[in-house]
Amino acid sequence: MAPTERGPQVEGSHVTDGDTTAAFAGLANPAGRSAEGARQAHSGLLTAAQLAPLTRLDDTRSFAALVLNLAIAAAAIALGLVLWPNPWVLLAVGAVGVQQHGLFVLAHEAVHYRLASHRGWNDAIGRVIGMAGGISMCTYRVIHRLHHRHLFGPQDPDTTIHAGYPRGRAYLARKLALDLIGWNAWKTFAYFFGAPAIREAPAAAAGPAEEGARSATRHQGLLNDTPAELRRAARDDRWGVVACQLALPAGAWALGGATGLAQYAVLWLLPMLTVLQPLLRLRSICEHGAVNELGSPLTAARCNLTGRALSGRGVDTVLNWAGRALLFPHHVNHHLEHHLYPAVPHYHLPRLHRLLAEAGALQGAEVRDLSGTVSRIFAARRPRPPAPRVPVHATDTLSNNPLSTGA
Repeated sequence: MAPTERGPQVEGSHVTDGDTTAAFAGLANPAGRSAEGARQAHSGLLTAAQLAPLTRLDDTRSFAALVLNLAIAAAAIALGLVLWPNPWVLLAVGAVGVQQHGLFVLAHEAVHYRLASHRGWNDAIGRVIGMAGGISMCTYRVIHRLHHRHLFGPQDPDTTIHAGYPRGRAYLARKLALDLIGWNAWKTFAYFFGAPAIREAPAAAAGPAEEGARSATRHQGLLNDTPAELRRAARDDRWGVVACQLALPAGAWALGGATGLAQYAVLWLLPMLTVLQPLLRLRSICEHGAVNELGSPLTAARCNLTGRALSGRGVDTVLNWAGRALLFPHHVNHHLEHHLYPAVPHYHLPRLHRLLAEAGALQGAEVRDLSGTVSRIFAARRPRPPAPRVPVHATDTLSNNPLSTGA
C-alpha cells in the first residue's frame, strides 16, 4: 500500500479516506445485510459538513498521546528498577500493563489509518507499537476489518470474545482471573498472529463434521472478503514481530546480563502476559457484551461514559472516572460512535458523541454508565429457549445436511 498524504474526502453524507473506505466500509452485518446497505442506513445521522472536520487528522495530538503512554511507561519502569528486587516492584508492573493497553489502543488507531496523516508513518509507527507488544498491526488490520464489516455475523472473528453475555458472574470472573495470571495470554497472541484470515488458501476442515463444515465455510469467507494485499502485508509483518521479540531479551541481556534479562521479563514481559490480558478482555466485553439488539451499530456496540454519570450518583461517576484511567484510554469508550464512523480519530470521538446526541441519534442506543455495563455483563446467565422438537419423519432429510448434528 503506497504511502499517501491524501486527506479525507466527503462523498454524499459520509466521509471517506482513500483506502480506509475500502478497508472499513462496513458498519454491521448481523442480519445478513450488505456492509454498504448498513452504512447507508445510518449515513443520514450527521451531515457531510458536520463530519468533515471530525475526520481531519492532527499529528500533534496523536504524537502527544503516544508520548504520554511512553513517558508513563518509562517512569514506571524506572521506578521498578529503583525498587528492584523489592516486591513493591509489582506497582510498576501494574502501571506498565495499563500503559501497554494504551499503546494497543493507539495501534488500533494505526489499523484504521488514523494515527498519522502520512500513510507510511502511520503504518511504521503502528507496526513498531505492535511489535513491542507482541502483536502484528498488519494482521490486526485484517482481523479488525472483518469485525467492522461483519459485526456479530458469522465472519466476525471477535464474537468468541464478547458474544453470549451475560454468562453469569462466576464465568466472567474466572476468565478475568485466568487472564490476570497469564493463563490465556497465548490465545491473545495467537489471535493477533492472524490464522486463518491471512492465508492464501483456506485451512482444511478438521474435527467433527458440523464444526469442520462451519470452519471451512468461515475460513473461505474470511479469505474471499480480505484483499490479497492486506493478507500479504500481515504475513510479512509477523516476521518483524518475531524479530522484535527476540531482540528485546537479547538487548536486555547485553546491557545487564542475567539481571537485565530478569528486569526485562518482570517489567515488560510480565505486564504484557498478565495485566494487559484482563484489560483487553473486559474492554471488549464492555464494548459489545450483553447488548439487546444486534441489528444496528447503535445497539450492537456500546458507549461507556467516562464522565459525570447518567444516574447522577457520585459512586457511578467515580467508577466512570476509574474506567477512563484504567480501561478506556484515548476515548476508546466511544465504541458505538467508532463503529458508526471509523474514519473519525480518537481525539474527535467526544465531539462526535455530542453531535450525535444533539441530533437525537443516541435515543435508545447503548449509552451507559460503566456501572450499568458491569451489572449487565456480570448478570445471571439468560435462559436458553428450548430446542424445537424434530419430527421423526424429518430425520432422513436432516441426515444429509452437513451442518446437522447427526452428520
